[in-house]
Amino acid sequence: MSHEANGAHPRVTKAVIPAAGLGTRFLPATKAMPKEMLPIVDKPAIQYVVEEAAAAGLDDVLIITGRNKGNLSNHFDSVPELEFTLERKGDEGRLGRVHKSSELAEVHFLRQGQPLGLGHAVGRSHRHVGDESFAVLLGDDLIDERDPLLTRMIEEHDRRQATVIALMEVPQESIHLYGCAAVEATDDPDVVKITELVEKPDAAEAPSNLAVIGRYVLRPEIFGLIENLEPGRGGEYQLTDALNELAQGHGKDPVYGVIFRGRRYDTGDRADWIKANLLLGVDHPELGAELSAWVQEFAERLRVRDAEG
Repeated sequence: MSHEANGAHPRVTKAVIPAAGLGTRFLPATKAMPKEMLPIVDKPAIQYVVEEAAAAGLDDVLIITGRNKGNLSNHFDSVPELEFTLERKGDEGRLGRVHKSSELAEVHFLRQGQPLGLGHAVGRSHRHVGDESFAVLLGDDLIDERDPLLTRMIEEHDRRQATVIALMEVPQESIHLYGCAAVEATDDPDVVKITELVEKPDAAEAPSNLAVIGRYVLRPEIFGLIENLEPGRGGEYQLTDALNELAQGHGKDPVYGVIFRGRRYDTGDRADWIKANLLLGVDHPELGAELSAWVQEFAERLRVRDAEG
């Protein structure tokens, strides 16, 4: 008998990270390397996401991969030859960083098979997750470790026994780039009840300026809704459509949103990926001082150039 059937509510311990995308916006860099392995300063983007899950107490991580993604599993595995070389050199700093990536959590991998959308990828995790609540973290959405969004979302899930989605206020003219939430206020200004989700609405028709970003804490009933989805544009099955069913009351549990006001980096976009390297680089304990001085010098050069036309 499952925990849910017993009426018990187990701690959220599992995270699912969909990482099967082709990374076409970064071609040719991603021709032979997964976009999730593109470095942010000195770590691949996917490691930041696994670190976030581990910091929130999720010690069981399933990464949904696609073809030509072997580098992902290699990164989270031990590399005895490299470790032996670093140990022989007495390079404890780098050895510790290498060990960390293979000791963050129990990391599993599952092939999506066909790129049929986020809903399909999440649905593939059902056998691994079972009948428990779990988190979904998108691999190209980085949340700064100083702003523990996922921990707050799990707390709200536990308090309300509900699916919880991360939301972020965006300029009204940008809402057409995101899924958008229609909401009702609660007694907490940073928590709202979601009544509808609209995918990439026109700015004039958007129900709010609250955009869905890549963090979810999902109740297990989401799997039944995903199984009953009809394919959308491009034959893909969208997680947003299943969540909208829940939000409109077609499930057992309600849907809440946590409004995130911290630092987020969209590493799936080329310009934002460069910005993420700069923003995290200037705070890096080894590189920060040098990089900060260079950024200020470069900014002055740009100011002069623009002033001179």
